[in-house]
Amino acid sequence: MSIFFHEQLYRSPESMAKLKDYAITVCGAGAIGANLTENLARSGFGKLKVIDCDRIEERNLSTQPYYRSDVGAYKAKILANSLYRAIGTKVEGQIKKLTGDNISQLLKNSALVIDAFDNSAARQAVKDYCHTAKIPCLHAGLASEYAEVIWNDFYRVPSSSNDDICHYPLARNLVMLTVAVTTEAIVKFVTTGKLNSFTITLGDLSVCPYMA
Repeated sequence: MSIFFHEQLYRSPESMAKLKDYAITVCGAGAIGANLTENLARSGFGKLKVIDCDRIEERNLSTQPYYRSDVGAYKAKILANSLYRAIGTKVEGQIKKLTGDNISQLLKNSALVIDAFDNSAARQAVKDYCHTAKIPCLHAGLASEYAEVIWNDFYRVPSSSNDDICHYPLARNLVMLTVAVTTEAIVKFVTTGKLNSFTITLGDLSVCPYMA
C-alpha cells in the first residue's frame, strides 16, 4: 500500500502523478518553510529543495518540526534527513545564504518557488528574480495573528523595520493554518493552474481570498 494512500483517494492518481514530478524550491526552513516542506513531502510532492543557512535554536522547537537533539545543527540538513527517514522522500537541502550572486544557481530548474524567508531583503531578491526569470512564485508570511499567502504579481515585500526583532508573538496554530492554506494553494496551482491568494487571521479563524 502506498504511503500516500489516503491522499491519492482524495486527489486522484492523475493529480498525485503531477505532484510527484513537480520541482518546488522552498526558500527558508523556519516556522513556515520547514512545516511546509514536510507537508508538501507528506502530500506526495517528490522533487523538493529547501534553502536555509540557519542553525536550529531551542526557541524554534515549539513552531518548527525539529527535536531538542537537533539544536545547533543546520535546519536544511536536519529537515532533509528526517523526511527521508520518515517517508523516503529525498529533499535537497541547501545550507546556503541566498544572495544576488547565487540566486540563479540555487533556483535553477525550479518549476515553482516558495518564499518563506523571514527577512525583507531575501524576499525582495526572490520576488525580483522570479519575476525576471518568469518562474511562478508564492510568498507565505505571518506577523502576530495575521498571515498572507500571495502570488508574486500581487505581493508587496513588507518593511524591513521588524526584521531584526528576535522576540515576537507567534502562535503555532497560525503557523499550521498558514501551512495548510499554502499547501492547498500550491496543489491547486500544480493540478489546475489556478493562482489563489489568501489572507488569514487567527483571532476569528478567517481564511479569505486576497483582494489586490
